[in-house]
Amino acid sequence: MKNMFKIAAGALAALAVFTGGLTAAAQSELALSARSSCLMEYQTGEILFAENETERLPIASMCKIMSLLLVFEHMETGALKADDVITVSEDAAHMGGSQAFLEAGGQYPAGELLKSVIVASANDSTVALAEEVAGSEEAFVAEMNRRAGELGMENTNFTNCTGLPRPGQYSCARDVALMSRALFSHPGYFEYSRIWMDKIEHEGGRQTELTNTNKLVRFYKDCDGGKTGYTSEAGHCISATARRNEMRLIAVVIKEPDSQTRFEDVKTMFGYGFANYTAKKLVSAEQPLETPLSVVGGKEDAVSVIPAKDYFVFAKRGEDGDYATEILLPDCVKAPLKQGEEVGKIRVLSGQKVVAEVPLLSAQEVLPRSFGDSLGDIAQNWSL
Repeated sequence: MKNMFKIAAGALAALAVFTGGLTAAAQSELALSARSSCLMEYQTGEILFAENETERLPIASMCKIMSLLLVFEHMETGALKADDVITVSEDAAHMGGSQAFLEAGGQYPAGELLKSVIVASANDSTVALAEEVAGSEEAFVAEMNRRAGELGMENTNFTNCTGLPRPGQYSCARDVALMSRALFSHPGYFEYSRIWMDKIEHEGGRQTELTNTNKLVRFYKDCDGGKTGYTSEAGHCISATARRNEMRLIAVVIKEPDSQTRFEDVKTMFGYGFANYTAKKLVSAEQPLETPLSVVGGKEDAVSVIPAKDYFVFAKRGEDGDYATEILLPDCVKAPLKQGEEVGKIRVLSGQKVVAEVPLLSAQEVLPRSFGDSLGDIAQNWSL
């Protein structure tokens, strides 16, 4: 079963151009002040613009992007919940730098600590979460470096979880974009990242006011997340994300001369990306296939089938490409069938080449027919 699509997006040949550099006009348009920069499309990971993107540099508090990623992955397993209470150690409480002014021995919900890290870049909260997840900051940093390797971050080494200056700690704009992309895949992150102002409560009624260090969440309408950083060595840094229609972009700048310039450069990158590129949804996880799949030996005779995820085709505006989707399903399946069980796949083709495969899942559970069900059918047919 094959469906043909023609969309206003480039074919794979055009995608190859994205990572091979920009035209002189585009380079002139994006005359940034940053020492290093990278603009990435979220769904595909394609790099739309980059300058010195693999240069190893200190990234200050952008290290917390990896810390947050590990915490959210830990929560995903159920090992940590937002309402779990964490007792703050002496080490965590005395980290210095940006902080939520946690009390040593004080107890705080994990979700409140997360909020203070994402909104206000709190070093004390970051260490408290790291110690809760891994037992110690040292063990947590080892996990940070292991995860960086899994993500293909080839020019990164972490020596702490906060980004406070320490010898041997570095990353690059490309790697920051990669770990940001992984973090932004967790919907729970955006529950906190959009907050502009809030507070954290301490025992005894004391409060710490929190203001988002990422000014773009208030002053750039499409921006809904990001992580800033600053030390004298790293300069002013930010990894920010913005979504417009179906497309999400990630923009990273390192070693900007001042805070305002980093925000202006990121807005320039977002503007370039949204103006020149587009993302079209080719497969929708919210749209079942038109024809149900037959079920043998089940309490139901057929089951609805849905794609496991969305699939987007991304390319430069105005470049046409022909894509086909091919649905691969058996004639029928046997009960029992679990909800979410894979029953087939959709292939996305460009010409004769398979460029992606999306699993097809059973939309609901189908239990096997019992002996009583069969007797009931016999009785019904007899009466007819």
